[in-house]
Amino acid sequence: MLFAAFDPLRHAFPTASPADLSWVLNAYTVVYATMLIPAGGLADTHGRKRVFLIGVALFLAASAACGLAGNVGWLVTARVLQAIGAALLTPASLSIVLGAFAQTQRAVVVSLWGAVGGLAAAVGPSAGSFVIDHFGWPWAFYINLPIGGFALWRGASLMTESIKSGERRRVDGVGMALLMLAVGAITLAIVEFDAPNWSATDLTIMGITGFIAALAFVAWARRAQQPLVDLALFHHRTYRYVNLATLSFGIAFSMMFLTFFFYMMNIWHYSLPQAGLAVTPGPLLVMPTAIVTGRFASRLGHRRFLVGGSLLYAFSSLWFFLVPGNEPNYLLHWLPGLMMSGIAVGLVLPSLSAAAVSRLPVAHYAVGSAVNQATRQIGSVLGVALTVALLGHATLQRSDFNSLYLLHIALALLTGLLCLPVDTKPQVAKS
Repeated sequence: MLFAAFDPLRHAFPTASPADLSWVLNAYTVVYATMLIPAGGLADTHGRKRVFLIGVALFLAASAACGLAGNVGWLVTARVLQAIGAALLTPASLSIVLGAFAQTQRAVVVSLWGAVGGLAAAVGPSAGSFVIDHFGWPWAFYINLPIGGFALWRGASLMTESIKSGERRRVDGVGMALLMLAVGAITLAIVEFDAPNWSATDLTIMGITGFIAALAFVAWARRAQQPLVDLALFHHRTYRYVNLATLSFGIAFSMMFLTFFFYMMNIWHYSLPQAGLAVTPGPLLVMPTAIVTGRFASRLGHRRFLVGGSLLYAFSSLWFFLVPGNEPNYLLHWLPGLMMSGIAVGLVLPSLSAAAVSRLPVAHYAVGSAVNQATRQIGSVLGVALTVALLGHATLQRSDFNSLYLLHIALALLTGLLCLPVDTKPQVAKS
């Protein structure tokens, strides 16, 4: 939705530079990616209900502050708080869902959880464009208030706490600080790699700092008695490969979605509301596909859906590479590829989330899912950076999209290859 608000923000704050306005998007991205795993650790140590409700309340307060912002600095600060709230509630919400169902039902419920995100991706572009066009940019944030208020009320009244006061573990403050430095520095270096107000030397130093902090985090996690992330999680082959596949597909997914808007608005010259409406049919297929996939995956495992969905996603990218031209022909040239990509995302994205947590012990629900979500978020940052680097210049031609579509195909095939070792098929009990 914020993509639709960017141009209205530029008119609302005419004295702000494009670099300043970019932080309305980038501040959220960097902080959200940085906070996901520490937030999962807090949920596992202090209670998932408690952390979820705090996250929702903070997200609501920050959304109201965003809408009331009188300058870009205030808006960016509110977006930072909004990202912290979102990071607190995301892993806590999934771990609450996981804890409420038996292991045999996880594939279905996690697919449903992921399908809700797919529905939001479907409704967001078109609904966001309509709301902002009719009511102004603050409503990109105010629209969160009634939905979040309902979630806060029902969560407080219906949820039960997962952690009793006597069972709380110590928070790994050193690990949390090292991980926040590592993810924050690396993500910031990626997001700002082409920004005029950062030199190549500064970004290189920032990236190296993040890499060193990541190595220090791994070394600390190996020796700490109660580390933020138990590295034994990565001893599981399925968990290891699912996270690698999540990174590659996260890059491809964000590239594809942003490319849709670039193509519609620059090659076919659609308006922003038209482009938002035009991309909606694909994401609308994610939810029903995810629900059906989850039901079958609970009996058959996720591998065939992950590999098959990755191949279908590669084929949809090949369609966009070969078929659409300079002249608009939505029904024949665009819609078939969009439908294929929507079904493919419904097969792959929720299945990656479900496969990542399918065999996790109860004590690691939130951190384990947070690692997977953070991996996907970092992939999204990389995908946006690559797309802007390839398509961010003033005048675009049809041929400018070819290298991007070829990269989509390569990433989709890599995702399928990484999913081949995934094994979540239910084990048959021996009599």
